[in-house]
This record gives sequence, C-alpha cells and structure tokens, in this order.
Amino acid sequence: MPLAHVNGIDIYYEEHGEGDPILCIHGTSSSALVWEDAARELAGHGRCIVYDRRGSFRSERPEPYETFVGEHADDAAALIDFLSAAPAIVIGRSYGGEVALDLARRYPERVKAMALLEPASLSLTSEGRTWLQPLEDKVLAAGATDISSVAQVFLQEVVDDETWAAFPDELKNMFRDNGPAILAELRGGPLELTVEEMGAIEQPVLMVSAKDSPEAFRSVDRFVSDALPNCDSVLIDGDHLISPSHPAVLEFVDRLVARPAIR
Repeated sequence: MPLAHVNGIDIYYEEHGEGDPILCIHGTSSSALVWEDAARELAGHGRCIVYDRRGSFRSERPEPYETFVGEHADDAAALIDFLSAAPAIVIGRSYGGEVALDLARRYPERVKAMALLEPASLSLTSEGRTWLQPLEDKVLAAGATDISSVAQVFLQEVVDDETWAAFPDELKNMFRDNGPAILAELRGGPLELTVEEMGAIEQPVLMVSAKDSPEAFRSVDRFVSDALPNCDSVLIDGDHLISPSHPAVLEFVDRLVARPAIR
C-alpha cells in the first residue's frame, strides 16, 4: 500500500497515467476509493494522483482526531512536494473544493489550475449557513448516539435516501468507517475566505454545479465564481456527487495541460 509520510502522518495515495500532474481531493466522508473510475478516465489525460485525506479510510487518523480545512491544504501541498508533482491541476469535490481553494491561496506555486465541484464553503452565503446548521445538528446528534450511523445521516442529507441505498456494501462500509472524520470536519468548520483573498487567486478555475444539488451549494458556487478573477462556470445534470471525470472537467484539463504555470 503506497504511503507518503507528510506532516507527521501517513497518507495513502495512488498514481494513474503519465504527463501533467492532476491532484484529486475528495469530499467529507469519502476517499480515493470513490474516485476509482474517474482516476482511470483521468489517467488518459495526465498523471492522476488520488489520495485519502488525513483521517479518512486508509490514511492515518490521529487520536484524538480534530482537523480543519487548512490542515488538509497543508497535507495536499506536502503530498505534491513528496511526489514532485508541482504545479498540479487540482480537482476538488465538496470539502475537497474548499481544500483546493486554500491550497491555491496559500501555496500558489503548487497549483496550475483548479476544477471545483461544488466547494462546500457554506459559511460564505446566507443560504449556505441556513442549510448547514440543521445538517450539522443532525450529524452531531447521530455521532453522540451511534458513530456507525453518522455517514448515512450525512449523505442522506447531502444527496438523498435512494443514492445512499444504491451504494455497494464496500462503499457503505468505507463511509461508516469515516464517521469520526465526518464529525471532525464538521466541528472544524468550513473555510473562511474573504472576497479579497479569493480575488488574489489567479489560476484558471472551472466551477461545476449540479442541477439537482441543494440550492445552498449553487449559491456558494455563484459567490465564489464572482470573486475569482479567472473562473468559468458550468451547470450540469445530476446531484452533489459530481464526477471528477465529467466531460466538462476533462475538456478543462485538456485545455490546460500545455499552459505554463503561474509563478
């Protein structure tokens, strides 16, 4: 099992394909396991790197486990250095999109461009804050009574009951195992960025939103897109679990593989 020892912990990672590096950052409750099909597709467009963020599945989970977005951005920067993968095209979904934004803000030399799949910076809009609070209350209450129920409660709110039921047992077990990580990420809070800080992120960005996702996410997408100086937006069919290998993302990657990095 390939592990990178960065920032004092062991991070599980995989590499697929060759060429320009593409770093994939998963969302809350998830892992690189969920990105297997996308990684194979992305491998035809570059050197696809997928990994389990700290606390998730095959990566180390410190005890007691407390975390925040900036810590994951630090890990992503260290993993890029460990793999000599700078500058990388970064694809971040949900919480992973928050991590990508913080990575680009604080480590701009590591990031060539970003595809943000509904970054979950829900504190940035009133709609986001209104939607987030009851979700946090439900998930934290579930964690106080049965840690194994946390993932199901969380995902049924973010997507729906049918999507949860359709997951194969392997994924359900992985999600359940990530219960402590889900709680830690919710307690750590969303990424807080000012309009001025986002305005300083110069890399090309593709913002991908889904038609069937909660309106709270799309409100955040619009807010962030307006603040970023070099951002294109696209609205696609589907829910919050946007495929990292969606044709819009692949087209974005293909446009960028020959561009020089921002220094």
